[in-house]
Order: sequence, then C-alpha cells, then structure tokens
Amino acid sequence: EMLGRALPLLLLLAVGAAHASKAARSDTGKQARADADSYFARQDTKEDMRALENFQAAHSDQIAGDELPCDTDPAFKIACASVRRASRMGHAKFKIADEKSSAKLFDEAYEPTDSRHFEVENSATFVAQTSQTFDLNYADGSHLRGFSGVDQVYMGDYKATSPFGVITDCNSPDFNGVDGILGFGLPKAGSDLPTPVLFAMTDEENKDTNAGKLTRKFSFFSTDTAAEVQLGGYDPATADGTMWYTPALASDDFIVGVSSLKFGNSQHDSIELLQFTDKAQRNYGAPSIMDSGTSCLVIPGDTMGGQLANNPWDDFAAHWAKGKSFWLEIGQKKWEVPYSSWYLSETDQTCVQPSPEGMSGLLVGDVFFREYVVEFDMTARRPIIGIAPLNKHYVPVIKNQLATFQLHEAPRGKLHMLRGTEVMYPAEHTERLTQVDRIPIVNQKGTQYFMDVGVGTPRQEFTVIFDTGSTV
Repeated sequence: EMLGRALPLLLLLAVGAAHASKAARSDTGKQARADADSYFARQDTKEDMRALENFQAAHSDQIAGDELPCDTDPAFKIACASVRRASRMGHAKFKIADEKSSAKLFDEAYEPTDSRHFEVENSATFVAQTSQTFDLNYADGSHLRGFSGVDQVYMGDYKATSPFGVITDCNSPDFNGVDGILGFGLPKAGSDLPTPVLFAMTDEENKDTNAGKLTRKFSFFSTDTAAEVQLGGYDPATADGTMWYTPALASDDFIVGVSSLKFGNSQHDSIELLQFTDKAQRNYGAPSIMDSGTSCLVIPGDTMGGQLANNPWDDFAAHWAKGKSFWLEIGQKKWEVPYSSWYLSETDQTCVQPSPEGMSGLLVGDVFFREYVVEFDMTARRPIIGIAPLNKHYVPVIKNQLATFQLHEAPRGKLHMLRGTEVMYPAEHTERLTQVDRIPIVNQKGTQYFMDVGVGTPRQEFTVIFDTGSTV
C-alpha cells in the first residue's frame, strides 16, 4: 500500500508518509596581488579583457588552472561542508526573520492530505528500486525516508526516463500543499540519492530522452510576483548588461567565495561585515552557496571560528536602517542587493538572518535572485556560475516557451583561478545557436518557488519545490 500511492520526489511524496589555500608569499606573489587588485577594479568590459589577458601572460606562474579549494584545501573544505549542511537543514531552512531579531521558523505539522500523491499502480512505466533507499534526517528534527524508482519524467518541453525518489515517510511541513521537491543541484559522489533529473535528461547515453542535446546548464531569476527557470542557458532579454562568469569552488556544489560584504547607504560610507583576521583567508573569502531554497541572505552569526575579527550579524543589527544596501564581492566584482530586495515591505520583515552555530560562510538566497539572473553551468567537471543584472522590464513567461538564441558564453579558456583568489570574466560572443526552454515558476511571496512536473504513463501532474541547493 505504501507503494500504491506515492508522493513523488525528484523527491516526490508517498502515502504512508507520509583556511583557504595560502597565496604565494614571495615578493612576486605580492606584486601579482597588487596588480590583480588594480586590474580587476575596472568595470569596462573591453578594458577588463585586455587587462586580464595581459595579467595572465605576465603572471602565469601564479595561475592555478583547476583548483577546487572546497575539495582540496583542508581548512576551506571544512568551511564548505558547514554551508552545505546548513543549506540542507530541512524545514528550518531560512525563511523570514523578525525585523531586527533572529530567525522565526514556522511551527506546524506535516499534513499529507494537502498534497497530491503519485499513484504508482496507475503508471505503466514505473519501476521500483526498493533496494536503493534513503533516510535523510535534519537538524530541526524533520526527516524524509523512501526508496528510488524510475519512470517517465516531464519538465518543460522535455521528457526522459529518469530515476527519482519516492518518499514513504515524511514529517516536514515544507511539503504542506506541495507534492515534492525538484533539486537542480549537482550529483554527490557516494550518495544514495537518485541522479538529478536534469542530469538524467541531458545524458546522451539515455536512449529514452528528447533532451540529449540540451546543454547541461540552467538559469534562474525572480521578480516580486513571479520567477522563471531557463533550461539550456539563459534568454539574453532577461539580462540588463554583461553576464560575468566565475568558476565554482567545489566540484559538486554551487559555492562561490564572498570576499567582502558591505552594508550602508553607499559603497563609500558602508561598513565591512566580513573583517577577516588574515589576508590569506580573504583571498577565497567565505564559502557561499547560491541557493533558491533559502529565502533570505544568511550571514555569519559569529566570528567563523576566529576567522573574523567581528560578528557580522551583530554589526548588521547595530547599523540596521531602512534604505541601506548590501554589496557582495564575488570574483573581485561587487554586486549590490538593495533595500527593496532584502526587506519585504508586504510583510514588514527583514530577509537577512544569522547563520546557525558552526556554519562558516553565507547562504545567498532569493534576495539575490530578485536582482540578478544567475546561470548555473554544469557542462564540465567544475561548475561555472554566471551573474548578470536582471532586466526589470522582462516579464516572466506564464507557460513553457522553447526558443533558440545566439548566446554569449563563459570564456572557458580564461576561467582560471589565481592561487587563493576567485576571479570573474565577462561572457564571450558565440554564433552557436542554443535552445533555451523557459519554464514559469510560482513565487510564493518571495519565500519559496514552485514548478510543475509530470511523472508516469499516463502522465500525473505535480507541483514541486524548485531548489538549486538540493540534488533531488
């Protein structure tokens, strides 16, 4: 009977449920850092490109082409693990904070009758894989248990035979009124969880997919009332300016380094919230996950184990005022998150929160996606993150739309890393035509995002949580 009705996962629900690497210490290394700071300060794209290319040629001995600090640097690896853990905290995932206080969590029970359940006996193509089980337990006491299955999965204009998870036991109120979760994250080595749906769909060896030629990347953004995910790349009409790219700091997560976080009325009179005690620690910055499943900006609530000379949350609370902005420095470029994005006027609440104990980094949530189009490129071993200002005049689609564009792409030949420093590069033009499938996302007051998928034969419809920080 537990198999008879399943809340699908991708994860779908079922009844029965219910220290950063050190920079070179030589004088040459110090001069390289000074040169880099000078070169990267400019904003003009053409000047940036000439300067970066000249810098790379002059300091090739300082360039590390394939460095993954979250995977290879022991101290930084621990910090990355702490933000990964925080981004997967179950329904304690960061929602909304009181105006000047700590996080306020929803206190409610899971109601399985509020969700649609996958009727496995009604699908002619469903194959249960009951030997592949999962048991996920979170810090807030919530859990998800179930097994893997394989069936036809429909997403936007694409479909494929794909593995997904079937939840048989759940106590998380995150699933009240929704039918599961669709993770757009990267597969984890050694994980018991199914292969992410987007990876299964774009697997050229998958004989039962119409998305084998779809580029394995997607982009996401939000407005105050709607949102959109774009499979295969991004629609240039959504960007108001250049898409800038930076390599991720991990092979299996969308982690970037935030080397500076300022707060104030302008960049010039703002305060620095990340006061690193060691310049070497600032090189990579604080590991930060780009996570649509986190509503707010989550900043350190302590000194990150002595890495900081201050408590960022305390300094933010002490200087809290309407009208101020945040400036996040990622890849030597500064990205503004204005007051209109981090303060939810409809509910009169601040969408900035302190990190849980033990987390050494940031969670960059929906407040960022309301200002920027973010592209997640998973075509190579190392993920690439693209960021462009959002065109505020662009209207998100209300139904699936498949289109073909000449896209600017990440300049892969230039996406190296200075040892101990993350760098962003502007996109390069390409004449290659790329299909992009634009899929509407339901925006629930800027705190959670939902999209529709289909599973089974005949197709059963479900509404699931869209989450870039989850694998399934």
